[in-house]
Amino acid sequence: MNTTAPATPEPITTPPMPSLVYDDTADELRTAVRRLTDRRSSPTQLIAFTANDSGYDAALWRTLACDMGLAALLIPEEFGGAGASAREVSVVMEELGRSLAPVPYLASAVFATSVLTASTGPVATDVLRRLVDGAVAAVTVPAIAAPGSSRATVTATRHSIEERVSLSGSVSGVLALDCADVLLVPAGLDDERVVVLVDSHAPGITVHTPVSADLTRPIFDVSLDGVLGDMILRGQDATDALAAAATVAAAALASEQVGVGDWALATAVEYLTVRHQFGRPIGSYQSLRHRAAQLWIDNQQSRAAAQYAAAAIAEKSTDVDAAVAVAQSYCSATSLTAVEECLQIHGGIGFTWEHPGHLYLERAFTSSVTLGTTEDHHRTLANLVNLPAA
Repeated sequence: MNTTAPATPEPITTPPMPSLVYDDTADELRTAVRRLTDRRSSPTQLIAFTANDSGYDAALWRTLACDMGLAALLIPEEFGGAGASAREVSVVMEELGRSLAPVPYLASAVFATSVLTASTGPVATDVLRRLVDGAVAAVTVPAIAAPGSSRATVTATRHSIEERVSLSGSVSGVLALDCADVLLVPAGLDDERVVVLVDSHAPGITVHTPVSADLTRPIFDVSLDGVLGDMILRGQDATDALAAAATVAAAALASEQVGVGDWALATAVEYLTVRHQFGRPIGSYQSLRHRAAQLWIDNQQSRAAAQYAAAAIAEKSTDVDAAVAVAQSYCSATSLTAVEECLQIHGGIGFTWEHPGHLYLERAFTSSVTLGTTEDHHRTLANLVNLPAA
């Protein structure tokens, strides 16, 4: 008779849930950014700006990047940055989304900075120090490319000087080319991926400006013909850095979409209280109250998803890919719905040029396909649980 006791199974442990509560530092940062954007990027100022220009408010960027130091949040302290995390970036992005501030924060301070911090070479570290002082960098990948899905359409050939290459090719739909000082160009060199840093004013670079659906964040096409640059990443390091940077940028974009939804809800609620019909505020009608309540619920759920994605990145969680895919797919849909509901509650007047609603609709729509569509992120989730799409 076997009297051996059965083995005790190992207890199942799960990592602690990251906090989704904003701390005092985040609240102070939010207050500072909101105070600036309320003063410098109000709806009236935004409409006037887009009527005469588009894409980039240089004065506002200098204040954000240099005076407040927000462009340096993700830059390590040894290069003059703040050494902060995705949590702080999410707060800034949320406020920039609420105001639609026309600055290249997503493209430069998040996406390009994340690529540069993956390189330890002197060329990349020198550019990081320039970004602290307000310079702008852009990554020449299509804005619609999902994390890990972009393929190089630029070819690199070796130069006589080591680590220098010559670039030829073109890329469509790139963010922040109107204000970039340096470009980070993913390219194919023989059979491997490389990231090449070039000066945006180097000979052989031609930038075209197609009609953009978003006046506050336009896209550009760039052609390169024999442009010389320095390799800062190559091989698997380049592939991993681009995918990781796009993931961080997608999480930041989700927070921006939360800010867009917040503006839509606040604007709709304000209109419900001041607009009267048949002698009573339209907000007293049950159907409109329910629509506003649903918007509030959707926005709160979006904020939780975006905050979890930022926390997962900050804590280097193994759940990053799933968290970002959930945040992006959910926040894209809810921000677009929130703006559409806001316009409907306004009885359609938001479609007029004098109302900022159309600008928020443009941003909500373009953001829903930036850094991957909802379907792209659903596909990522399906692959993570071994249920690939047909």
